Amino acid sequence: MNELLLNDEKLTTANIAFPDRAREVPPDEIPAEINDLNFQSGQAVPVASQPGQLFPDDELRHFRARWDEVQTSFVDEPRQAVEQADSLVANVVKRIAEQFSAERTQLEKQWDSGDSVSTEDLRLALKRYRSFFDRLLSF
Repeated sequence: MNELLLNDEKLTTANIAFPDRAREVPPDEIPAEINDLNFQSGQAVPVASQPGQLFPDDELRHFRARWDEVQTSFVDEPRQAVEQADSLVANVVKRIAEQFSAERTQLEKQWDSGDSVSTEDLRLALKRYRSFFDRLLSF
């Protein structure tokens, strides 16, 4: 019988997004180009134009254009295309971790300052995690 061994290490999106830093990055240290969230009156408003969309439209276009370049280059340079595909996927995964990390860090900042985080805000955050988690497992 094969048993799946899961690593129960406490890993956070900040560990993935910022592996060279031992602590989570405070929201004021997250570069604007990384943080995809606008916080107005304490509420997170995703910049992405569609609910459940991971990236803003311009970033989606950039990633898709890069993928098209990689795929097109396969005919002439297959090995290089695979290396570029790996790099592109790694960058997208890192970018996703940065987004989730920024969202969680903002919620934690509210908790630490004594501000109340509404159950609705937490429900929306959990819904976003669940949606992404389900997409990952559907492959």
